Amino acid sequence: MRLLIIGTLGGQIGAASKIAVARGAKVAQADTVENGLRVMRSGQGVDLVMIDVHMDVDDLIAAMTAERLHYPVIACGIETDSAAAVAAIKAGAKEYLPLPPDADLIAAVFEAISEDQDALIFADPAMKKCVAMAEKVAGSQAGILIVGESGTGKELIARLVHRKSGRKDKPFVAINCAAIPGELLESELFGHEKGAFTGAVARRIGKFEEAAGGTLLLDEISEMDLGLQAKLLRAIQEKEIQRVGSNTAVKVNARILATSNRNMEAEVKAGTFREDLYFRLNVVSVAIPPLRDRPADVPVLANHFMEKYAEENDVAIQSINDEALESLQGHNWPGNVRELENTMHRAVLMASSDVIDADAVLLGGVSADDDQSTGSLVGRTVADVERDLIIDTLKHTIGNRTHAAKILGISIRTLRNKLNTYVEQGVPVPSPGEA
Repeated sequence: MRLLIIGTLGGQIGAASKIAVARGAKVAQADTVENGLRVMRSGQGVDLVMIDVHMDVDDLIAAMTAERLHYPVIACGIETDSAAAVAAIKAGAKEYLPLPPDADLIAAVFEAISEDQDALIFADPAMKKCVAMAEKVAGSQAGILIVGESGTGKELIARLVHRKSGRKDKPFVAINCAAIPGELLESELFGHEKGAFTGAVARRIGKFEEAAGGTLLLDEISEMDLGLQAKLLRAIQEKEIQRVGSNTAVKVNARILATSNRNMEAEVKAGTFREDLYFRLNVVSVAIPPLRDRPADVPVLANHFMEKYAEENDVAIQSINDEALESLQGHNWPGNVRELENTMHRAVLMASSDVIDADAVLLGGVSADDDQSTGSLVGRTVADVERDLIIDTLKHTIGNRTHAAKILGISIRTLRNKLNTYVEQGVPVPSPGEA
């Protein structure tokens, strides 16, 4: 939970901040509404905004609405400030939190906000079975391996496990093993000491220590190299790590969850993943079915994303017509839920009325009612086809490099290297947010 407090940190709000930190939140503070907006614009990441009720809550929410900064706002004030509390709620604050702060109440607010943000949207029996399995094992301390194709929602299942566990009030820390170069991943996991390598200007705490008492998610763990796998295995078995550049053992207490979009047994057999680490992680396995095997999820997810992006873009979209919905349900969804989300984002932007029709639904780069073939590949070089595939996928993900890499089945580093080459060749490359 990343909390932004707007107001002074003296008195009761300062006490609320300390409780939030103890509950695993990362707290940023701004002394004015304008400074708070500056933090939100900076891209530092905000999950929840807490503002002193005596500040201009109305101006804050009006500015956030105008700039499409969609973060829940909670007003705080002493219990006798009933008029100010009512005014804050009318202005658009999600809740009013009375001060002095109550630790259990703050925890309940955090949990409610987290559930809203990490909500799993599903209706299909196959997904219901998967979620039931995750909830059943959440209360244990067992390692859980969550497997499924890219874009199926593996991290959301991991967050569900954390929320339903006894560690829910402690941090949930995730690290994408595929997105970080191998030589840096060890430092990210275990931390490093000052001077451990060039650029290590100060001690840094790693993800294992950040997740103390909570949950550490090792996302796409199958991308980790064998040498680091051995160190990870020791850390899990001994419950201690050594920061890079140190010989001192540091005790750690984090529950380990891991995800992969690969067949892990095949990886073990091929020698690219350690068998002992696989069995350590795979005490329980939760397999998420691909979206094509969850047909009942398509309409509920499509409507969810339609409402989300209509609100974010201030577009008056009301519904999806039958023809568009039929095309969505007939698609194979190689990118799964992530692909559906991007498709609906584009559909909201391209709709010519308050109803999304087939013309607004682009699947694989063409509208749903376009029956033209994609053309012959004969006579084209592999490099040309690969370039077009990468650029089209990047357009499909609205410029999101991480999502595109996952759909393509390559590492983010490989994708960036190829994009840099295309830029040098003068090939137009979509920027983030550009379809």
